[in-house]
Amino acid sequence: MEEIVNLFHGFATVLQPFNILVMVIGIVLGVVIGVLPGLGGANGVAILLPLTFSMPPTSAIIMLSCIYWGALFGGAITSVLFNIPGEPWSVATTFDGHPMAQNGKAGEALTAAFTSSFVGALFAVIMITLVAPLVAKFALQFGPAEKFAVFFIAFCSFIGMGKEPPFKTIVAMMIGFALAAVGMDTVTGQLRLTFGSTELMRGFDFLIAVIGLFGIGEILLSMEEGLEFSGKSARINPKVVWETWKELPRYWVTSLRSSLVGIWMGITPGGATPASFMSYGLAKKMSKDGARFGTGQVEGVVAPETAAHAAGTSALLPMLALGIPGSPTAAVLLGGLLIWGLQPGPMLFVEQKDFVWGLIASMYLGNLVGLIVVLTTVPLFASILRIPFSIVAPVIIVICAIGAYTVHSSMFDVVLMLVFGVLGYLFKKLKYPLAPLVLALVLGDMAEASFRQAMLLSQGSLSIFWSNGLVGSITGLALLLLVWPLVGRGIQLLKAREPGGVEGLR
Repeated sequence: MEEIVNLFHGFATVLQPFNILVMVIGIVLGVVIGVLPGLGGANGVAILLPLTFSMPPTSAIIMLSCIYWGALFGGAITSVLFNIPGEPWSVATTFDGHPMAQNGKAGEALTAAFTSSFVGALFAVIMITLVAPLVAKFALQFGPAEKFAVFFIAFCSFIGMGKEPPFKTIVAMMIGFALAAVGMDTVTGQLRLTFGSTELMRGFDFLIAVIGLFGIGEILLSMEEGLEFSGKSARINPKVVWETWKELPRYWVTSLRSSLVGIWMGITPGGATPASFMSYGLAKKMSKDGARFGTGQVEGVVAPETAAHAAGTSALLPMLALGIPGSPTAAVLLGGLLIWGLQPGPMLFVEQKDFVWGLIASMYLGNLVGLIVVLTTVPLFASILRIPFSIVAPVIIVICAIGAYTVHSSMFDVVLMLVFGVLGYLFKKLKYPLAPLVLALVLGDMAEASFRQAMLLSQGSLSIFWSNGLVGSITGLALLLLVWPLVGRGIQLLKAREPGGVEGLR
C-alpha cells in the first residue's frame, strides 16, 4: 500500500509542466538516436548527459531515461523499413519486420513493434514498482563485507553469464579497474598512477570515458563500414493501428513469455540483445506458424520487441535498489547519479523518495508518450536516414567534443575523449565487450573501499566474507557464477558420454 502512495507522489512530481516538457524532449531525442545506426541508448545517454547538469536531479534522470525509452522505440523503425538494426537488440526484429515491409505491411509491422515494446516495458515497470522497495529494505542490513559481496557478484555475473567469452570480459574488466585506480586514493589520500601529471590527479572522469568509448568509438566504426541507407517508406494511419491492435491479443502467450524472459535477462547481466534472440527462438519453436518465421509473421516481431523492452527497463532494478547496473545504459545512468551527488542503492529509497518514485512514475508515462510519439511521427524519423552519413558523423563528433569540454572546461578532456574513442573502436573491432569496462570504472572505487573496510574490520582475514549466512550465500553464489562456464562445459561432457550421446553413438 505504501508503494502505491509513493507512486502517486511520483506521478505528481512527473506531471509538473517542466518535467512533462523534459520527458517529451527526451523521447524525441531518443527516437532520433535509435534511428541513427552508430549510436544507441547507452551512447545517446552518454553524449547528452552534459545537457542535464543544470537541471534538478529528478528532471535530469527523467530526461535521460526517456532518451533511453525513445532509443528503444527508434531502433525498430530502421529494422523494419531499412533492414538496418538501429540498436543491437533490434537485430531479431529485422527477421520478420523487414519482410512484412517488403510485403506492403510496414505500418502493421511498426504498430506491432511499438505496441509490443510498450507492453514489455509496462510489465517490467510493474515488477520494479513491486519488487524494488523490498530489495532495498533487505539491502539496508548490508555492512562493508555484504556490500563488497554484492559488487563481487556483479563482476562475476558478467564473467559467468555474459554472452562474451569470459577471457575477453576479464580483460575488459581489468582495464576498467586500472582506469578507476588512477588519481587520489580515497582512503590514504595518496596519488596513484598519475605519473607526475596534474591533470590525472582527479582520475579519469566517467563521463569523458563513456562519451569516447560509446560515442566516438561507434562513429569511427560506422565510418569504416560506410553506411548507406535505402529502404521502404511507411505511413501509419488510425485504421492500420486499430486493425493491428485487434490482431495482437492472439499473441498474448508470446507477449507474456517474452516479458518474463526479458525481465530475467534484464536483472541479470544478459541484457536486451540476448533476450530478444532468446524470445524469438522460443516463439519460433513453440508457435504453430514457426516454420513460416522469417517470411513476415507478426508474432516474429512481437517476441523480440517485447523481450528487448522488458530487459532494457528491468535492468534499472539492480541499479536503483543495489547500486549495480544491469546494462551499459544503466551503468551510464548510475554514473550520472554519482555526478549529481546521489548514491544509488538501498538508502536512495529512504533519503531520496521523491527522486526514486518520480523516476519510476516517469517509466510509466515515458513509455506511453514514446508509443504516441512514434506512432504519429514514423515518416519524419524515417526521413532522417535520407541525410548522408558523411554529414551526420561530424555533427555527432562535435556534440561529443562539446559534451566532454563542458565537464571541466578543459581541452585535455577532449583529448582524453578521443583516446577513449580509439580504445572503444579497438574494443569493437576485436569484439571485446565495453559493458564490463564501464562497470569496473564506475564501481571500482566503491568496491575497493568496501573491501578495505571489511579487511580492517576482520584484521586482514578473508573469513569475514563467510562470517554469516547472508554474506556467505552472496559470496558463494558469486563464485558459482564465476565458474559457471566450466560447470556448463562439464555438464555437456557428461551428457555426451551418456548412452545416446556423442560417445554412445561412437
